[in-house]
Amino acid sequence: MQHSVSTPNYSDRIGFAQLTRRAFEGGDLHPLREHLLARIAEGTAEAGEGLDLSLIAQLLGEKEAGLVIQSEVLSFHQLFRTPCAVPKPRLRVLALAADIDMGGNTPIEFLLEGSDIELLTLYVIEGVGLPETLPEHDVAIVVASDSEECRETLAAIEQAAPRWPRPLLNRPELIGNLDRDKLFRLLAGIPGLDIPVTAHATRAQLSELSQGKIACESITGELRFPMIVRPRGTHAGVGLAKIDDAAALKAYLAEREEQNFFVARFVDYASPDGLYRKYRLAMVDGKPYACHMAIADRWDIWYLNAYMAFSEEKRAEEAAFMLDFDNAFAARHRNALDEMSKRVGLDYFIVDCAENSNGELLVFEADNTAVVHNMDPPAVFPYKPQQMRKIFAAFTAMLSRHAKAGEERAA
Repeated sequence: MQHSVSTPNYSDRIGFAQLTRRAFEGGDLHPLREHLLARIAEGTAEAGEGLDLSLIAQLLGEKEAGLVIQSEVLSFHQLFRTPCAVPKPRLRVLALAADIDMGGNTPIEFLLEGSDIELLTLYVIEGVGLPETLPEHDVAIVVASDSEECRETLAAIEQAAPRWPRPLLNRPELIGNLDRDKLFRLLAGIPGLDIPVTAHATRAQLSELSQGKIACESITGELRFPMIVRPRGTHAGVGLAKIDDAAALKAYLAEREEQNFFVARFVDYASPDGLYRKYRLAMVDGKPYACHMAIADRWDIWYLNAYMAFSEEKRAEEAAFMLDFDNAFAARHRNALDEMSKRVGLDYFIVDCAENSNGELLVFEADNTAVVHNMDPPAVFPYKPQQMRKIFAAFTAMLSRHAKAGEERAA
């Protein structure tokens, strides 16, 4: 792969971070959508504006329409630039993405927001693959996820990886290990780490189980009631349920149409005060950072349904968790986190976890695409901006370190 001297054919876009922030802060995206639609109707729209329109549609809840626009744009243009905060960037990062919904690629723009790093995003799509000449960059990172829809993208990058001209982070062959039914195998046997076996179960199997025709163990050895069930391929808690017995399983199946599910034993990770505490960590260059702590009276929590903004007490606890993180949580679980980071092997990934009743690190999932952002209002979460900037600084330092190592190798 030779670097060409010609100017790369990228199209500028407003991008994920800015548009998501606008939506998050309650801004009205409709006027911008109308403006972009008018430009498309006139035939004057750039490819980047088409991609922005696709994202706006998704942010307004029109996912299908947004994905149709995105695929259309990507069929004739694959390279986009999100300009950085300074006129002359210190570093150029090439992100390798898939044609998938807005949650399916690492939202790297948030991690680079306000930095002196220029981001180029290359969509690696079926039937087109990678360009013969890659755009100029100092370091590349795979941002496509472990989901089914990204398989082609990851395979194309994996094929080109041995000849990649610059350091390539989050290597494609490692991302697939984050699948729910692979991760537990990868992390099995780590002292101080608890990860339930997640097994694939067909509708027919669960139906037999609900009728008492088969036992839990025949699906996977450690399975028992109560269990966690979720449809395969869903995210953000869609269809996620705790099933206490066969009758509840029967009722659950009656309400769902899916044919394939994931099942795992339920771990009651309530603290002695009866509340559940769930943590999100960012693993950057092998080191853990606190992203958030959600506290709720229900086991199926994520940050939004914990209503942290409404409880001063919960926020005070989250602030203390972040402040003491290195000497408390990270120190308690240092060995488990180190070993997990080694086995996963990615330069950057996110872990959702808790502590079980034995004080072990209870891992729910790991992925490379969870959103780490600095959008929470500082008036309500004064302790957050500093913590997020710490994560962003670690991420950009990691990119710089690899870029420098790449230069030294090339020299």
